[in-house]
Amino acid sequence: MKWHHIEENWHAFYEAIMDRWEDADEDSLDEIDGEQRAFIAYIAEITDQTPADAREEIRNWIMGELPADVVMDPAHDNHSITNSAKYIPDGEDEYADDARFGDDA
Repeated sequence: MKWHHIEENWHAFYEAIMDRWEDADEDSLDEIDGEQRAFIAYIAEITDQTPADAREEIRNWIMGELPADVVMDPAHDNHSITNSAKYIPDGEDEYADDARFGDDA
């Protein structure tokens, strides 16, 4: 994945970011607004590491699974839905309520 995917879908990554970096908070992420350099500096600050180390940590994180609402490829949907289940609150069906995508009968 490339950074522009993250930047274009910044809010979709909040939960994954806060899951990966527990000290991250929504207000700070709102201020960063998908700007890569600001995000690197923020991660370096909250993890007490150099920007180069933070950049590498972010690069490794980017290689992981994307939130399901970022990739809109039918061949990838079920895979993304299954893997994004960890971001869905208890009691909510990850296969329900996809009417907004226009594929419900």
